[in-house]
Amino acid sequence: MRTTPLTRLGRPVSAIGLGTWQLGADWGDVSESDATAILEASVESGVTIFDTADVYGDGRSEQIIGRFAQSHPEIFIATKMGRRLEQVPENYSMENFRAWIDRSRANLGMDTLDLVQLHCPPSAVIESDAVFDNLDTLVTEGAIARYGVSVETAAQALTAIARPGVASVQIILNAFRLKPLDAVLPAASDAGVAIIARVPLASGLLSGKYTKDTIFAADDHRNYNRHGEAFDVGETFSGVDFDEGVAAAQEFSALAEGVGLTAPVAALAWLSQLPGVTTVIPGARNVRQATSNASAGSVDQLALTPQITELYDRRFRAEIHDRW
Repeated sequence: MRTTPLTRLGRPVSAIGLGTWQLGADWGDVSESDATAILEASVESGVTIFDTADVYGDGRSEQIIGRFAQSHPEIFIATKMGRRLEQVPENYSMENFRAWIDRSRANLGMDTLDLVQLHCPPSAVIESDAVFDNLDTLVTEGAIARYGVSVETAAQALTAIARPGVASVQIILNAFRLKPLDAVLPAASDAGVAIIARVPLASGLLSGKYTKDTIFAADDHRNYNRHGEAFDVGETFSGVDFDEGVAAAQEFSALAEGVGLTAPVAALAWLSQLPGVTTVIPGARNVRQATSNASAGSVDQLALTPQITELYDRRFRAEIHDRW
C-alpha cells in the first residue's frame, strides 16, 4: 500500500482508506461481526485511515470503529459533524459543536478526535469566520487535533482550502465526476491541504456489475435518493442518470480490462494516483470487497486519464460538470 505525501493532516495515510457509511446500516443491514471483519481485513491490507460520521447509523458506525480502535490504536479516524440538526448556519454554534464532538468522543472512545470534518454544510457556514474561530478553539482545548470540511461543490472546496486552519477537504471525485481536477486539486496541492476523495466508485456504478434492471433495497439510498428525495442527488451515483451510468460503466470496464484490472480496482487506483489526491475512501460490505479495494493502493502507475476524460466529456460533462 502506498502512503501519500505529508499534508496538513500531520501524518502520512494510506492511498486507499475505508469509508464506513455502510457500517451504520444505512445501505442495508451489516452485522457488527461483518463490520469488524471488514475493518480487520482493511488494516491487514495496509489501510490506515477510516472515515465515519456521527449520523452514520445514528452513531453505530463510530461505535463499531471505536471498539475496533481499542486494539488498533495506530489507525487514523476521520469523523464528521453537523447533520444532526437542520442545515442552517445558526445551528453551527459552539454549543452544538461541543455537544456533537463530545458524543463522537464517547462513541469512538477517544479524548482527542484525530479529524473532525464539517459534514457538507451550507456555503454560508464555510464562509463564516466565527465557525472556524470556534474550531480553532476546540483544537486549542484538545477536543480535536485538526479539522476539515466535507463539501458538495468545487466552489465550496476552494473556499475551505483558502482557510489556513483547514487540514482536509473531502469531495466527490471519480471517473464520472471530474470537475475537482480543474482547480480544486491544484489549489489543495499548493496549500498542503489533504484531499479525501469520496464516492470513488459512483455509488457502485464503477464496479461494472449493475444493469439497467438492478434493484436496490428499500433502505438503500441508491433506491430512496435516486432523484435527490432525501439529500443532495450528487451523493447518489455522483448525480448521473442511472441508465447512462450503467452504459458508461460498461465502457470503463473495457478500459480496465485493457490494463489487466477489474473495473473497481482500476477506478480506485487511477483516482488515488491523481496529483493532489491524498486518500480515496471506498466503502465495503464484505471482506472480499475490502481486500480488493485496498489492492488498488499498490497498482503501478496507470495512464488512463485521456480515455477517462473522453468518456466523461462524451457522456456526462454537459449534464453535470457545472452543477457541482
